[in-house]
Amino acid sequence: MDIAALRAANPEHWKLATAIRTLAIDAVQAANSGHPGMPMGMADVATVLYRNHLKFDAKAPNWADRDRFVLSAGHGSMLLYALLYLTGYEQATLEEVKNFRQWGARMAGHPEYGHLEGVETTTGPLGQGISTAVGMAIAEKSMKARFGKSVVDHKIWVIAGDGCLMEGISQEAIGLAGKQELDNLIVLWDNNNITIDGRVTVSDKTDQRARFAASGWEVLSCDGHDPADIDRALTEAKKAKGPVLVDCKTIIGFGSPNKADSYSVHGAPLGADEIAATREVYGWNYGPFEIPADVKADWEAIGAKGAAEHAEWAARLDALSASKKAEFERQMSRGVPKKLASAIRAFKKAQSEAAPKVATRKASEMVLGAINPVVPETIGGSADLTGSNLTKTSDISDFMPDNRKGRYMRYGIREHAMAAAMNGMYLHGGVRPYGGTFFCFTDYARGAMRLSSLMGVPAVYVMTHDSIGLGEDGPTHQPVEHLAICRATPNTWTFRPADVIETAEAWELALSSESTPSVLALSRQNLPTLRTTHSQKNLSAQGAYVIAEAEGKRQAIIMATGSEVEIALKARDILQGEAIGTRVVSMPCMELFAAQPEAYRRKILPPGAVRVAVEAAIRQPWDRWLLGERGTEKKAAFVGMEGFGASAPADRLYSEFGITAEAVAEKVKALL
Repeated sequence: MDIAALRAANPEHWKLATAIRTLAIDAVQAANSGHPGMPMGMADVATVLYRNHLKFDAKAPNWADRDRFVLSAGHGSMLLYALLYLTGYEQATLEEVKNFRQWGARMAGHPEYGHLEGVETTTGPLGQGISTAVGMAIAEKSMKARFGKSVVDHKIWVIAGDGCLMEGISQEAIGLAGKQELDNLIVLWDNNNITIDGRVTVSDKTDQRARFAASGWEVLSCDGHDPADIDRALTEAKKAKGPVLVDCKTIIGFGSPNKADSYSVHGAPLGADEIAATREVYGWNYGPFEIPADVKADWEAIGAKGAAEHAEWAARLDALSASKKAEFERQMSRGVPKKLASAIRAFKKAQSEAAPKVATRKASEMVLGAINPVVPETIGGSADLTGSNLTKTSDISDFMPDNRKGRYMRYGIREHAMAAAMNGMYLHGGVRPYGGTFFCFTDYARGAMRLSSLMGVPAVYVMTHDSIGLGEDGPTHQPVEHLAICRATPNTWTFRPADVIETAEAWELALSSESTPSVLALSRQNLPTLRTTHSQKNLSAQGAYVIAEAEGKRQAIIMATGSEVEIALKARDILQGEAIGTRVVSMPCMELFAAQPEAYRRKILPPGAVRVAVEAAIRQPWDRWLLGERGTEKKAAFVGMEGFGASAPADRLYSEFGITAEAVAEKVKALL
């Protein structure tokens, strides 16, 4: 690569791109940690993107109709941070660049959503960014269909690396995007042929361009260091009729005399001598973190070029009817419609009177029948289990290329991409996503579910077939450890409702959440309505409550969730028949109960009585409530699973594994 010729041919571009490269080099060196090679290699592509194609206004980072830019190759975070600083984002100061990767820095090691304006999503786990971007593209299409092209018309741009494309989630995501013909999605592939272990060829021989083409994408290519060729490819990409992959052939660590095109520049500082030599190659005679005033001014002009378009858009928004504008702003601000609470209350009242015996997965479908008409921004879906998860209501149609007003996603057997796309939909704004699969397959969605919690994205995961109660499908499908895994994840609400009333309350809480995702663990087997006296109050909001009080002196407390609350109540009947006063506590959400004031927790779990917890899962999450919170080991026991399940009808399984009312009653009596 003749760098001198590139400099001479494109002097203005060269200075802009070199500012990115040197900031990345200096920040990584100062932190003694980071990934300089990728920003050095993709600086030319990023410069052309921001200079000529990206629709944004640096002074209005949250402008609703901005293009979204996702750095899927999140290890190259200094590429994004340099761009934000150079173009004039208020939060992206030079001091923040100098504080890269340090305590309290907005500029974390990988881009973290919520830390810094201009970071559209948390990336770092490879493949998540490109998959989240698919959800953003879906949300843009949905919003455009609902509110019109005059106020919603933008692109989703992604920079992805070789590692992103190796991760299995990428195939799920590109297959979904291809099927949906998302012509607002453009992925710029940093094709530098380097991973941590060395050349990509040591571990892979996939023809990525053919893979994308086979999945329904248009595939373009360019020289990732020739600004004219990059501009040609990006211009062509914006005209495509479907999602686009632009193969940008680059050199990692571009310009480093001794480390370019090598894995040694991927994840370590260059070192003082190599930095000096690289600056000489660049013709950059400035000190660390020093950007010439004219270069910074040129970059800030790029950051300001969208202001006029932003103002024109604001005028078009104002031209909408007052009600339509208000609804647009409500949905983009993620506020919950006022009608939701009244719809849930009316539903609860009707169901407490009707007292149906239904599986909580069916109860969830019934609740969605009340929710979807009053929350028009919901987009539901399932990973090829619509008839099992019961996530589609009769009033919504499929989201498809010929029906962008559809509100139901056919994700196919793509749990991982479904969860990531849900993150992207919410982050884009204007959509409240929910999606379903079997609870056991949270394993497949786990990476994106963790990011929901980390980013504070209140996605709703409808996870049915929540225990051995699913029956004959056997232990591969019977979750036993998954409640513990979900409950162990910070900032996650794990709901396991006992009946149709608790299911409605869980949905209300999940959709009202501003920053916490929810997992709804729902039964396959039918369960009776336990709360037949209507209460306007959402009792599940407290996490746990007394569903049946002891008669006479309270000697025992039985705690349970989901399908086992019915068992706990039957055990209470046995014990009360023997004059053993027994309270039953339904605990639909441990996280919400743990967040209650100590006085409330003490009221629900007072000292003195023996405690037994019953749940068709492993014991692990229960010890706080059995042994802590004024409990003692001598007066506590658990009835549940110790290993995996088996293939048999549900009733037989509960009997064989000893999860019965009789077994619970015997545990209580043994402790007294």
